Amino acid sequence: MNHRLHLKLEQLERATEHLLASAEALGADSEKAPAPGSWSAKQVVHHLLFIEGNIIQYIQKKLQAEEALPNVGLLTRLRAQAVRFLLRLPGFKVKAPRGVATLTDAGNLPALPELRDTWDASRRQLERLLNEFPSRQLNRAIFPHPRSGRINIYQVMEFLLDHLLHHQQQMDRITKALRPGAAVRATAEA
Repeated sequence: MNHRLHLKLEQLERATEHLLASAEALGADSEKAPAPGSWSAKQVVHHLLFIEGNIIQYIQKKLQAEEALPNVGLLTRLRAQAVRFLLRLPGFKVKAPRGVATLTDAGNLPALPELRDTWDASRRQLERLLNEFPSRQLNRAIFPHPRSGRINIYQVMEFLLDHLLHHQQQMDRITKALRPGAAVRATAEA
């Protein structure tokens, strides 16, 4: 794994740990939605795990096919930067694609400790993927992001981090709604 990917993976690890700790700190409230039609903390964790797992599977399949991947174009780079900017805006909400939202809303999700274990396994799978990623494919369009277009592995890692940080804001709002005093203490400690 090259240095740039390693740094992104480390950032993703720290952000994931923070998000999981936020969800676990809610205890049984992690299953409560703060308002009708919104996600619970556990649903947010499940959503992020689902997205990361699907991205890993897709990239592994693409690499096994050994097909010629196109370069990432200028328009895609600009769209990817716009998506990064929007995900970082405080309070900005993005509607999840229908299939993703339906699955996350389905209920009957595993307990948080099981989600954590699954995420740890998924993250090790991502780490192996990055360790074995062919250097000739680093700047090739490996994943079709629904809003950015076909992005390279660096942009995939940036998306995973920005997406997680976007949902950390959501987790903070959930905590504030369910436990107003806890949100103030958590912010002061950070």
